[in-house]
Amino acid sequence: LVTGMVRGAFEYQGQKCSAASRAYIPSSLWPEVKELLISETTKIRVGPPTDFSNFVGPVIDKAAFDTITRYVDHAINATDAEVIVGGKYDDSIGYYIDPTIIVAKDPHFKTMKEEIFGPVLTVYVYDDDRFEETLQICDSTSIYGLTGGIFAKERKAVSLALEKLTHSAGNFYINDKPTGAVVGQQPFGGGRASGTNDKAGAASNLLRWVSPRTVKETFVPPVEFDYPFMEGK
Repeated sequence: LVTGMVRGAFEYQGQKCSAASRAYIPSSLWPEVKELLISETTKIRVGPPTDFSNFVGPVIDKAAFDTITRYVDHAINATDAEVIVGGKYDDSIGYYIDPTIIVAKDPHFKTMKEEIFGPVLTVYVYDDDRFEETLQICDSTSIYGLTGGIFAKERKAVSLALEKLTHSAGNFYINDKPTGAVVGQQPFGGGRASGTNDKAGAASNLLRWVSPRTVKETFVPPVEFDYPFMEGK
């Protein structure tokens, strides 16, 4: 789970439309997940992509840097959220933002429902007995519907998530990060504000790139306008 969260949120600096930007964790698991999440995230090296030992590089430009850091600052200054990892950034040489993890008390906190497109992951911790209710919150919070997933050992939980989140993501993952779809094997596309669910790498996507033309040729053309059923008895 922690590996999926770290990779899903911070690979490519979170600048992927499929990046993991929010996570819902049950309260019974959160202490262990939090400890591991902090431990793994603080191991991440941030620096130029020319050094392959760096896991996170700079974001693409100043506009992205400014947008993402506004979200980070909002979380730092909020009373209903806490930054547990990261929160630092520097644009003196390149547009660098440290991998940042926010814990939100409100499931509708700004970073839980808006598209950030940066190395920022927001976590909401829910009561164990409110799993189904939390699925409904997850499904109704964002206008986007590209990727999502569930980590679980119990098949009942997986099946329930698949049912409740049917329309929440065009690509859904079970026990894997929500990024890195393999074109041709795992066709990729989303619904809602994430597209029309025509999946790249699938035959259904072809019509998006062509102008269909139909040709009919008749080899035995009719020579009279009337039809047999029009004849008298």
